[in-house]
Amino acid sequence: MSDNNEDVDRDALLDELEEATEEWKDDVLDPILEKYGLRRDEFTLSDGESIDDLQTPADLEDFDYQEDLGFPGEYPFTRGVYPTMYRSRLWTMRQYAGFGTAEQSNERYKYLLDRGQTGLSVAFDLPTQMGFDSDSPRARGEVGKVGVAIDSIADMETLFDEIPLEDVSTSMTINATASILLALYIAVGDQQGVDRSKLRGTIQNDILKEYIARGTYIYPPKPSMRIITDIFGFCQEEVPSWNTVSISGYHIREAGSTAGQEVGFTLANGIAYVEAAMDAGLDVDDFAPRLSFFFNVHNNFLEEIAKFRAARRLWARIVKERFGAENEDSMRMRFHSQTAGSTLTAQQPKVNIIRVTLQALAAVMGGTQSLHTNSWDEALSLPTESAVRLALRTQQVIGHESGVADFVDPMAGSYVIEPLTDRIEEKAREYIARIDDLGGAPEAINKGFQQREIQEAAYQAQVAQEEGEDVIVGVNKFTEDEEEPPGDLLKVDEEVEQNQIDKLREFKASRAMDEVESARESLRQAAESTDNLMPYILRAVKKKVTLGEISDTLRDVFGEHTENVVF
Repeated sequence: MSDNNEDVDRDALLDELEEATEEWKDDVLDPILEKYGLRRDEFTLSDGESIDDLQTPADLEDFDYQEDLGFPGEYPFTRGVYPTMYRSRLWTMRQYAGFGTAEQSNERYKYLLDRGQTGLSVAFDLPTQMGFDSDSPRARGEVGKVGVAIDSIADMETLFDEIPLEDVSTSMTINATASILLALYIAVGDQQGVDRSKLRGTIQNDILKEYIARGTYIYPPKPSMRIITDIFGFCQEEVPSWNTVSISGYHIREAGSTAGQEVGFTLANGIAYVEAAMDAGLDVDDFAPRLSFFFNVHNNFLEEIAKFRAARRLWARIVKERFGAENEDSMRMRFHSQTAGSTLTAQQPKVNIIRVTLQALAAVMGGTQSLHTNSWDEALSLPTESAVRLALRTQQVIGHESGVADFVDPMAGSYVIEPLTDRIEEKAREYIARIDDLGGAPEAINKGFQQREIQEAAYQAQVAQEEGEDVIVGVNKFTEDEEEPPGDLLKVDEEVEQNQIDKLREFKASRAMDEVESARESLRQAAESTDNLMPYILRAVKKKVTLGEISDTLRDVFGEHTENVVF
């Protein structure tokens, strides 16, 4: 049969389907609507677009299997980045953890590894994220509170004590000071005698989303981008198995974005990093295979599955068509995902177990490479050991008991998922085009574009919740007059801060100050030149220069960023 005849037959089938659909609406749907109505006036997605009553093959009218879907492990990777996905190996179960001192966090890591966790994920406290030592006046009250305090190589040695770095993959959620934490990790690996080529892990290192949604930046955008590309170049030569950036949509979504905005803004940031690296003289196929992504998993189960598939396909097309990559590994989007902290409720907090389970299942069915599941008590405090164990067990049950990991992209061909994947990709493309028109992601951030779009989306979502249009169980519906006590919660002892300060002062007093000052001066001169900064930062941490001192040295050269407030 000729292609022309096939098109005629397809058109005829679609015409028949349209006629049958209208008959169903008239004869079956409308009488039920007249009798029972709908529980909502309109069903919508995260961007407010309405959902039709019925999905049929007509929603796949322009669907091309080879072009839009393809096979797992092949371009455009809609069905997954590996041909077997979880049939060969489950995703990395990487629980995000860190609090108080390095000793306390080390104990938590060993606890999780003993219970089946397959990768480490380090949370740092705010002073560490912002480039302040624990004894800085600006660190007061925040030491060890939302993550572990790391001031020096001594803290890093303690954090990974008796954890062989050649045997684990470590993710570090760190951005403005990512170069310093990576240098500390490499230095500890060197002390353990680990070949640098065997160090595996990820630094988030995504400064653009900090300007958009989170705020833990230090330097202005231009020197920040230089540090990132210096990391790309250094790791390409020295730490080839390290993922040099985890381009993060997670915090963009936490700030209130829609699914389409999360994909669009995240990939626009990815485009900016690729362009900066290529401008610095790197070849796309040399560094792009080590780029990774980090996405949120929200409550709309099917939309989230489609979001991951759309992001994977769109990034593959961008890297191939826009940047001319030839290596398929450059086009292969690998991503970590985390269940949505913003959806956790302090009211009836154990209901969060159900939310997290559904979100985790969506991440798995969307093809994630690693996953963190939030603990049910995180809306109230840092997670307890029992809550963390249950969160990890959630992943293990999905992986070993649910059966979903036995299929590669089980949602492929769905009348709902495929059009929804197309819709999210198109929304993301539209945002990327608007950002391109503004001069790229950094310039759009300076003009407040992404910030305004997220603020408006967050406002609309809040209105929908306050008016009861979007139901939040236990908050605006199905509430309880008397809440069940949550039980024991984890609180960081107030003595942690003073103990950390005392330890830091002892460390500083033990140093050879001529070596410290020499390392800082070399770093200063490198920052004033065009030299790659990473070798100088690595030398500095080995000479016992602290995180705050390295950051201050770079502050003196680069200055500090001042937020452009938008309304």
